[in-house]
Amino acid sequence: MDIQNRLFELQDKAYAAFQAKLTPGVPTESFIGVRVPFVRKLAKEYIKNPEHEEFMRQLPHRYYDENMLHGLLVSEMKDYGKCIDQTDKFLPFVDNWAVCDIMSPKVFKKHKAELIDKIREWSASSHTYTCRFGIEMLMSHFLDDDFKAEYLEIPAAACRGGACSGAKIAQPADTDYYVNMMIAWFFATALAKQWSATVVYIERNRLSTWVHNKTIQKACESYRITDEQKAYLRTLKIK
Repeated sequence: MDIQNRLFELQDKAYAAFQAKLTPGVPTESFIGVRVPFVRKLAKEYIKNPEHEEFMRQLPHRYYDENMLHGLLVSEMKDYGKCIDQTDKFLPFVDNWAVCDIMSPKVFKKHKAELIDKIREWSASSHTYTCRFGIEMLMSHFLDDDFKAEYLEIPAAACRGGACSGAKIAQPADTDYYVNMMIAWFFATALAKQWSATVVYIERNRLSTWVHNKTIQKACESYRITDEQKAYLRTLKIK
């Protein structure tokens, strides 16, 4: 089961160059250039073969595309305990937003009671992409029927930097940007789905300045926010 050779058989060098531009910080030579639909197809194929477990033990991987496949294999796991174990083993090796965001284990939907504690743990991590993953899972699973206002404290507590420096809002450091952007995405989505509980965080300036303003920007770009709500949010922007 030579997964690396299989990935190279699907190589698209132009796509590799395109992906490298979208994923700063990852060496250009790490990209094989396999399009995501093909990687998803491989994950669905390999998850049925016990030999995929050996591939998942081979950390760290050399190529970005191997990490994408690894994340998708985790997402296909049907046993919750095994999925959590493999997620915890893999997250420390995730070094970019794309691999982080492609992970979305299907089995999580059936284990909300246990999942929220893991989300608290991941979101409190000092590792950028473990933290980002935790907040993304909170956004994916706990803004609808399973929502509780107290869960908004989880991403609020994870804000990093982005404080106001005089009249100029500081850009978060590179290591913080991908956490802060996910927090802004979370709160913009929460405003669309749980307006009353969420808008309080904007009204009371509970977020860092950068995240506060980015949340308003993303919310105002959303078709799920009413024109009246957008107008109100704009009055709350920090200058």
